[in-house]
Amino acid sequence: MLSSDKRLAALFSIKGKTALITGAGAGIGKSIAITMALAGGARVVINDLPGSKAHRELVEWLVSQGADAIAMDADVSDERQVLDALAKLESDIGTPDILVNNAGITLPNTIDETGFDDWNRVLAVHLGGTFLFSKALLPKMMARKSGSIIQMSSVVGHQGALRGHVAYATAKSGLMGFTKTLARTAGPSGVRVNAIAPGIVDTEMLRATHGPEGIARLTESVPLGAVASPDEIASVALFLASDAARHITGATLDVNGGLLMR
Repeated sequence: MLSSDKRLAALFSIKGKTALITGAGAGIGKSIAITMALAGGARVVINDLPGSKAHRELVEWLVSQGADAIAMDADVSDERQVLDALAKLESDIGTPDILVNNAGITLPNTIDETGFDDWNRVLAVHLGGTFLFSKALLPKMMARKSGSIIQMSSVVGHQGALRGHVAYATAKSGLMGFTKTLARTAGPSGVRVNAIAPGIVDTEMLRATHGPEGIARLTESVPLGAVASPDEIASVALFLASDAARHITGATLDVNGGLLMR
């Protein structure tokens, strides 16, 4: 039983830990980085593509707010880039305590409209990137007997996409199976592996693929009557990374406003 407010606050804190978030220059990943740094007190490593400026600008802003933040350049689907970036990171600051596999792309195409190269590219980012980062860091977390890995899945991983997005929905479903398998492997060492399945989230990706009218139609299907903000997903990621979730592993937490109830 918790005996004080101080102990309760510590339960939800990740102060003193290092969190690596992939694809975190914008959208949900950006909100997770901000939340873990400013609310959780963690050092954050913010990954995005080598040509991106967004993650570097985010690092600069977080540092200006008194947070500890580092930029990491790597295409998550490129094994050499991932391994080189992780080698440098671990040489500089050590193995992260928290890994959030957030990087993702989508194509709004049906199977008839999807070429094999497009299919492979979407899966390479979602599944390939998650595999590469997890494979590199999980053994070190297990040796240390502590750590948390969080995958960013989606409601479409449960129910399939309503229109198109065949590669994206397939990848998000695959992440759930990968999460459960890693959780069974890592559990005896005390390392936890979980996933988050957001519903409709107000991100740049959603606006680009659905537009205002499409988002309005989607919102009508949400019992809570609104799409989620990226911050509402980030708060769940912070929870899963903290000791407050220390008895949760192999789970996929639904954050969808009631869009899917199971």
